[in-house]
Amino acid sequence: MAKEKAQARRENLARMRAEQKRRERRAAYLMWGVGGCAVVLVVGLVGFSMMNERATTSLDSVVSADYPGSMHVQTRVSYKESPPMGGEHNPAWQNCGVYDQPINNENAVHSMEHGAVWITYRPDLPKDQVAKLKELASRDYMLLSPYPGLPAKVVASSWNKQITLEGADDPRLPKYIAKYRNNSSETPEFGASCSGGVGTTAAEAPIPTTAPTTPVPEHNPTKAPTAPSPGASSSTSPGS
Repeated sequence: MAKEKAQARRENLARMRAEQKRRERRAAYLMWGVGGCAVVLVVGLVGFSMMNERATTSLDSVVSADYPGSMHVQTRVSYKESPPMGGEHNPAWQNCGVYDQPINNENAVHSMEHGAVWITYRPDLPKDQVAKLKELASRDYMLLSPYPGLPAKVVASSWNKQITLEGADDPRLPKYIAKYRNNSSETPEFGASCSGGVGTTAAEAPIPTTAPTTPVPEHNPTKAPTAPSPGASSSTSPGS
């Protein structure tokens, strides 16, 4: 009888130990499973974050053209793109700076030929976003103006390059400016001035649809016009 009880105790103890080992194995499996899932989740989140950051800051969406430079015309141009990103343009370039009214495409394109980045925005863009754009456009070789009928809230253009943007806070905008503003490899007339041209808006000085009868003198792209010396006269003296 005593032997049977001892045997029963040994068997019961063995079952308890076996059950304990099963519980430990289940706990280990559960721990590794949860840990593995956590690792996979973290890796996935990091990967998604990196992909999302690249998607929101990448300049892969920049479109390109292949317009040659130095094509001056004195009439209005029908551009393929809106806003334009190169092509024929007025002999006078637009003085770089901030404009609260639309400017002539033909003058702005000439500024881009000199290395300017032209930021255009929809006229109904909120004032706080316009203020941010004005900050970005406060440097040399920058143009800013509203543009009716713009295909996006904000568009940045330079010679043969352009990107559409979600707004003034789009992280791609400063990257675009840093890459293409006064870029020696992209600018046909690199080093040319972005001042000394015209500072009028489209409403103040519209580009004519037909060529004027009096030829308009070409601007020297390398420097601003020189003021006449003191005492100089535009008319000839009598008898000369």
